[in-house]
Amino acid sequence: MLSILINAYACSPNMGSEPGMAWNWCVNLAKYCELHIITEGEFRDKIEAVLPTLPQGKNMHFHYNPVSDEIRKMCWNQGDWRFYKYYKEWQWKTYEIAKEIIVKQHIDIVHQLNMIGFREPGYLWKIEEKPFVWGPIGGLKQFPKAYLQKARMKMLLFNKLKNYINIFQIKHDKRVNCALKKADLLISSIPDSYQAIKRYKHLESVIIPETGCYIDNELKADLNKFEKKGLKILWVGKFDFRKQLEIALKTIAQLKHINDIELEICGAGNQLQIKYYKQLSSKLGIEKQVTWYGSKTNQEILSMMCKADLFFFTSVSEDTSTVVLEAISCQLPVLCFDACGFGYVINEKVGIKIPFSTPTQSINDFAEKINYLYRNKNILKKLSNNCKQRQEELSWDNKAQQMVRLYNKVLNGNN
Repeated sequence: MLSILINAYACSPNMGSEPGMAWNWCVNLAKYCELHIITEGEFRDKIEAVLPTLPQGKNMHFHYNPVSDEIRKMCWNQGDWRFYKYYKEWQWKTYEIAKEIIVKQHIDIVHQLNMIGFREPGYLWKIEEKPFVWGPIGGLKQFPKAYLQKARMKMLLFNKLKNYINIFQIKHDKRVNCALKKADLLISSIPDSYQAIKRYKHLESVIIPETGCYIDNELKADLNKFEKKGLKILWVGKFDFRKQLEIALKTIAQLKHINDIELEICGAGNQLQIKYYKQLSSKLGIEKQVTWYGSKTNQEILSMMCKADLFFFTSVSEDTSTVVLEAISCQLPVLCFDACGFGYVINEKVGIKIPFSTPTQSINDFAEKINYLYRNKNILKKLSNNCKQRQEELSWDNKAQQMVRLYNKVLNGNN
């Protein structure tokens, strides 16, 4: 059995986003490998409560490198650039912990797993005597400029600057480039990452989305729901600009003459964001068709997915969103943009995609697709049924097996 040392800053059971992503990678890799996992200590209690209940738990050895509550708040406040200073310090201490583990334990490969943003590669690449794997690597997509039209000046400047910094860092950041060159295997989270690494560094990588599907019979949708009248659409996400909730609301406004199209919105933002979107809903005259549920637990979201007819995902800039894979896990067809990681995982068998254009054109395109699905519920039923095969292809276990095959290629010098 291979022994892998994993750097996973955020790792926790029963969570989404980065903590859930790392946990699911580790818990599935541990079926086939022995793991030494260095993580931050925020979720230690959750990890140690679940670990004894897992058959593969004996193969998961956690090493904690905690930070202060103040630094944790910076981490959760996405966009707080102060966090990177402390995160860099955490990565250096993790490197020192890793060296101590290697002295005491047999380790075949060191793997920089998460967080997936490319701009912080950690320091495991400095361990010369061990093969180094980095990925999934994300954060290399460009925010589509056409969708910045209605952005406030601060948001406009932020995203334009971020687009520029992304290219500058992949080209010139010394530590990023050292990690890329040292890596025996690079894994890109989405095609955008693959293309950027290929274009700017002339290096190959393997595309494996950072998140996966659950194979859980309890999440099975009742396909009889598609025989009922009306169309229940679910939207899930934070109310931040990149999620483009405004496009979803204006799309429903285009269809407000169809009374039994419902939009259920799960998620929240700050007070100004919540006020803005609710006022927009009122202005558009769609209050009766929109229900605001606020923040919901992961289990509540999954339950709503099993009952909905369509998952409406209007984000224009992120890697592979966890909620899109959760929708597939619940056999819920997806309507989204053909972009980023979700454009990669959603194919014509499980969903419908539209290309980037302009916000106005996108609203028209989405409305046309929803109107088509409203009048052809049999198509939704077929897409829902097809989700079973896509679940298998995108399952966490399938990803783990693929990774183990890649580990062996690295050790055999065939990568």
